Amino acid sequence: MEIMKRYAVYYAPPEGEFARRADAWLGWDATTGQPLTPPELGLPAEEITRDPRRYGFHGTLKPPFRLAEGRDAEALHRAVEALAARLSPVILPGLRLASLGGFLALVPEGDTAPLQTLAATVVAALDGFRAPLTEAEIARRRPEQLTPRQRELLELWGYPYVMEEFRFHLTLTDRLEEPLAAEAARILEAHFAPVLPRPFKVSDLCLFGEAEDGRFHLLHRYTLSG
Repeated sequence: MEIMKRYAVYYAPPEGEFARRADAWLGWDATTGQPLTPPELGLPAEEITRDPRRYGFHGTLKPPFRLAEGRDAEALHRAVEALAARLSPVILPGLRLASLGGFLALVPEGDTAPLQTLAATVVAALDGFRAPLTEAEIARRRPEQLTPRQRELLELWGYPYVMEEFRFHLTLTDRLEEPLAAEAARILEAHFAPVLPRPFKVSDLCLFGEAEDGRFHLLHRYTLSG
């Protein structure tokens, strides 16, 4: 089994036009591990998707983490499989485009409480596999800019935006300045509208791994069958 630098549990759309269009926009197919050519939309796609490209198109459930000492990838796979077997799918009305802190993303419509609960369960259930953060990793989160609760979550779970601070989203761009932000929002809303899933279903847990080159790859899907 290939050893990765870090692991994460994400939502990633199943095979279909939505997944194909999103992967092409970001220029990276995490399933095949191959770069893609972005569509010609009149936007500088390669320049404004640098950060989300390396992660692949996804919605975070458990943020990236290094394996704890004494833990291995095979045991992590088994744990994610067992967790998925006892959790139920989450179904929401759909997705919509939104601006979040300057970057564009797709966010769920409707009551997201079940999705919050799913993510919180995944974070807690798999935390025994997470190595403690290093001082450098903590510093990269800029704890001086976090709220007291976010700093507490960073210490408890290795990431400040989990539990009640969690907001599910599927990132489409880096942070953008105006007028590019408004233009990108207009173009991407039209580009994705025909393929957005309605309803939007989170039907499995996707285990991702970060390779040595910093790109994330989809390692396995585990169906939510609880």
